[in-house]
Amino acid sequence: MATARNRSSRPDVAAHALRRALGALCALAIGTVLVACSTPSGANLVSATNGAAAAPVTLRLGYFPNITHATAIVGVEAGIFARDLGPSVSLQTSQFNAGPAAVEALFADALDASYVGPNPAINAFIQSHGEAVRVLAGATSGGSSLVVQPDVNSAADLVGKGVASPQLGNTQDVALRHWLSTQGLKTTPTGGGDVFVVPQDNSQTLQTFRSGQIAGAWVPEPWATRLVQEGGGKVLVDERDLWPNGQFPTTLLIVRAAFMQQHPDVVDGLVRAHTDATDYVNSQPAQAQRQVNEALRRLTGSSLSDEAMAGAWKNMSFTVDPLAAALRQSAANATDLGFLQLGGQNIDQIYNLDALNRVLRASGKPEVSS
Repeated sequence: MATARNRSSRPDVAAHALRRALGALCALAIGTVLVACSTPSGANLVSATNGAAAAPVTLRLGYFPNITHATAIVGVEAGIFARDLGPSVSLQTSQFNAGPAAVEALFADALDASYVGPNPAINAFIQSHGEAVRVLAGATSGGSSLVVQPDVNSAADLVGKGVASPQLGNTQDVALRHWLSTQGLKTTPTGGGDVFVVPQDNSQTLQTFRSGQIAGAWVPEPWATRLVQEGGGKVLVDERDLWPNGQFPTTLLIVRAAFMQQHPDVVDGLVRAHTDATDYVNSQPAQAQRQVNEALRRLTGSSLSDEAMAGAWKNMSFTVDPLAAALRQSAANATDLGFLQLGGQNIDQIYNLDALNRVLRASGKPEVSS
């Protein structure tokens, strides 16, 4: 009898289980409808779109541990790049001591974007026949000077003497040689001529200047300020005085053209982060200086004195404008000196300012032009 009762109850149990399952499915369906009704129109579509576009991407960004790259340093230190690039983009940073090394990394597909000086950017564009890189934005203007010994009062006083630059054919080297040529003085790439241009590392320049081995140096900040404060020198030429409105590009943000084509959304985020970092540097200079100095201490093992940092900072301005007219003139100067052969290429094609101008429009700021 007991067996008979158990067998006869099985259909009831199965039916009950089926009713519970159907009830749960109905509740789930109703809940889904309610959620959909309570979600703003189009939100599900946006979520799906974002999910599709959020495939992990690594952005490899280069910059120099130097205050002329303050925008990059602050963007990393303050978390601005990480915030604006979003969680789907992994940021990897590399530090370089000279523009040519960063350009080599771009050419070797070991870097996607970098902060560099104008001459390395131009050289990369020309060497690749206009294919490899594009300028996305400006970063720093100014911050370069010819500092000389106290007894030097004019270009004529440099005849027969040595003057240092950071690297043969780099931005400051071209500026020095061009200025000397406007003063009627000749130089050669091998260190001959009326004035002996001696390319050397900036830290070495401070030592050779203090010992009197060189009469001066055309260097970027903070080295110009350090030559004055620590080396007892004086500024003979502030490069800002040689340019209209005192503006010329010292640092630019460039990107590998292939990466820009493959990941335009990531490049948009990079430019947005760069613009936000520029705003931060300009609106909070004291905090930015502290962050830059802390980064220099960590990356190089040494930092600047507060006096040197403040003195160098005031000689620079931070702008997203790439200052295209000045860049064209820099290219012309390098060509005249034999460091650059344009080969008929249009230097204006180095720019792609679309992302920058979208960001500027969105924030109500004036657009920039190439």
